[in-house]
Amino acid sequence: MSAQVFDPTSAAIVVVTYNRSALLSRLLESVIGMEPRPGRVIVIDNASIDDTTEVVESFRERLGTELVYRRLETNTGGSGGFSEGVRVAYELGSEWIWLMDDDVEVIPDGLAKMGRWAPRFRSIQGRRYDYDGSEFYWQYRIAERMGIPIPFAPAGFDASGYKEMNSGCFEGMFIHRDIVARIGLPDPRFFIYWDDQLYGWLASRITTSVIVDEFVLRRTREIRQWDMGIRHMNASSDAYRYYIMRNRAHIKQYYRAKDAYNPVLFGLGTTLTFGKELIRLLAVERTVRGTSHLFRGLRDGRRIARDRSWQPMQPLIDQPAA
Repeated sequence: MSAQVFDPTSAAIVVVTYNRSALLSRLLESVIGMEPRPGRVIVIDNASIDDTTEVVESFRERLGTELVYRRLETNTGGSGGFSEGVRVAYELGSEWIWLMDDDVEVIPDGLAKMGRWAPRFRSIQGRRYDYDGSEFYWQYRIAERMGIPIPFAPAGFDASGYKEMNSGCFEGMFIHRDIVARIGLPDPRFFIYWDDQLYGWLASRITTSVIVDEFVLRRTREIRQWDMGIRHMNASSDAYRYYIMRNRAHIKQYYRAKDAYNPVLFGLGTTLTFGKELIRLLAVERTVRGTSHLFRGLRDGRRIARDRSWQPMQPLIDQPAA
């Protein structure tokens, strides 16, 4: 690694929350226990109607770092929340932006662990423990032309301590402002689902993106799942089912814009995604109800895919000439 030294105060933690003040409180408590702490914590509130505002304010004097709170007027989903959070962090001058949902807590030395890799890479994903303390496996590589995760990508690490990835996850993405400037903000049009995978893919096209063998987060919310050994499949919801299929169209548009679109392979990826969601319904939720939301997502996605006015999110700086 280079001799450049990571400055923890150059980092901002960006948290997106919605009506889960108890989980948010646990996350903020974990920030108090961090050593070192980031320069600021930015909380994006997706128009919560619980006591989120009061909970956030109760931490302002004891958090031990600058607290920035933005309450949005409407619920823009995780996608809109992370887009706004990255914008705020970028405009405040943060060098590093660490993204996370409200249902995790930070390991006390988590930022120090990420900082060890910061001199070498500009798009970094740490690891996390699941709710039960087990090691969570995240699908860090996608089959690019199909636009879907590769479920059998190796889980183990070699002596290097990292693996190259071409995806991203907003549960722990650690990204440098220079990359944000070049690829733009996360796309709020996704609302939920696929937005972080797409954002990580965009980052991997201009920098070496890695997942590192460092446990830095712990999930604090139990999710019903189907345990398949090292892999597992989480329960979902009708809203997720809808956006999983609808947002394939946004990915298709990005692929077209980036000259990465293969209609046959991408169509196969969409078919496999549909099949996976049917399996999720049967194996995890033990029902066939919910398939209508998959079909509705496909229908609305077709309109997005035909939209000739569609444009990708734009860079925040002018791109250098080729």
